[in-house]
Amino acid sequence: MKILLTYQSGLPHRNDSYINILPTGLCYLHACLQNAGFNSLLANFSAWTPSQITDELLHFKPDIIGISQWTHNRHHSVELATLCRDALPDCIIIMGGGHATFCYEDILIERSPVDVVVRGEAEITVLELVTAADSKSVWHTIPGIVFRDGEKIVVTPPRKTIDNLDSLPLPARYLDISVGVDLEMQSEFIVTTRGCPSTCFFCSSPDFWGKKVRFRSPGAIVEEILFIRQKYGLIYFSIRDDTFTADRNRVLEFCRLLQEQEANILWNCQSRVTALDEELVIQMKRAGCECIQLGVESGSPRMLRQLGKNILPAQIEKACSLIREIGINLSVYLISDVPGETKEDILKTVELVRHIHPDDGYVSPLAYYPGTQLYKEAVASHRITSAIFTDSPQTALYAVSAHGTSGQRYIKELTKNQLDKTNTFKQQKSRLGYCYATHVIAGEWYRQRGEFDKAELEFRAITKHQPQNPWGWFLLGDLYTDRGNAEKGKEFYAKVLAIIPEHGPSKAARSVP
Repeated sequence: MKILLTYQSGLPHRNDSYINILPTGLCYLHACLQNAGFNSLLANFSAWTPSQITDELLHFKPDIIGISQWTHNRHHSVELATLCRDALPDCIIIMGGGHATFCYEDILIERSPVDVVVRGEAEITVLELVTAADSKSVWHTIPGIVFRDGEKIVVTPPRKTIDNLDSLPLPARYLDISVGVDLEMQSEFIVTTRGCPSTCFFCSSPDFWGKKVRFRSPGAIVEEILFIRQKYGLIYFSIRDDTFTADRNRVLEFCRLLQEQEANILWNCQSRVTALDEELVIQMKRAGCECIQLGVESGSPRMLRQLGKNILPAQIEKACSLIREIGINLSVYLISDVPGETKEDILKTVELVRHIHPDDGYVSPLAYYPGTQLYKEAVASHRITSAIFTDSPQTALYAVSAHGTSGQRYIKELTKNQLDKTNTFKQQKSRLGYCYATHVIAGEWYRQRGEFDKAELEFRAITKHQPQNPWGWFLLGDLYTDRGNAEKGKEFYAKVLAIIPEHGPSKAARSVP
């Protein structure tokens, strides 16, 4: 029994490697199948042509194909399913993911290339489907699936969620059994929770994962990070939980273990403004957190209520002030072009950005996604129809048709409201003592401004206090290479490789003639 698990992003971003990373859920499915002894292959077809995909299908000849569908790639995923059906008429085609979970009726139309849709959390469901298919058993009563039976669509009872997330195998252990996957980039992104304590109107997380937030243990997360560091040489990670800091004691233990194990990594995470405090932020920085991303969305109390954020501008300002004070880079998410947004609402957001001084940010027009309260209310009030996702060819469906004004204003403010941090670095060092994240952030800040001597002092402070910390040597290598002394840079890269033999950037730099 051969299983192919695949994903293809939307056409506009086929060659953008960061956008084209696989959904982490697909990687977990692959790990579960491999761990159970099945012959599973992970495939990222985002940058592949139809003929290349067909060649791979005919070469591997899977019995089952699982396709990940999200709103942005909803049309392309169905086209991919059709291509698979044409190449392998007898294979079983399964579709799952954030969009498929809620829009299964759009997928399972008459003569659909898709046989089964998996709803929500898919690991146990897919294992049962594959096991049933392998033994030629009946699969129609398996919980958590939808399929077409003649003229009707059959929805089986919901699948119970997995309470013990530590029981799931690590995706990184099987990631190299794949085609089209950037192993280093894919490994950078990890998840440690499922679900979110918030109920924002524009997010489908509560309906997809269930109301309860489930957590992986600190030990399991650190085990994953250390495994990836050893196997793929990664020393930077991005934790993609909706709210990583939802359980502060778990995060504190995670930070303690990272320091105890001398992981010496840098990482970023997402948080809610009400889920941070001084002790927590300090320990996160000591453990290598260099950036916290906050879902700010708006500076207008009225817009925050309309978006279901349940936070106030004063809480946003307090959290941002704390992050700046401790010296972690601050990144914010803003939502523009909200229905009913006034000039006053826009001005309040602009004023907030000017006050909190984020280091960077991301602005997105408010968009409809299935499973969200925003979408449900828009359909109920007849502002949109339930056919919006099938009728429109657009990858994103925005709540305001003529969007762009407030978004452009926010982007402009984000790029010009950064602070001079020279004095704050001194304060942070006095308060925290030696902390390699402080020296990394300070050194990079100086380097970007052409103050190379100051940057070098910061990086050398790491090599002095922690000779086994790869970040000091690596950043010195980059610094000397940027200044035209490639040979000296290679000496520093060699020191990185003595610590982290598989560190990709250092290996690449060392190989340049």
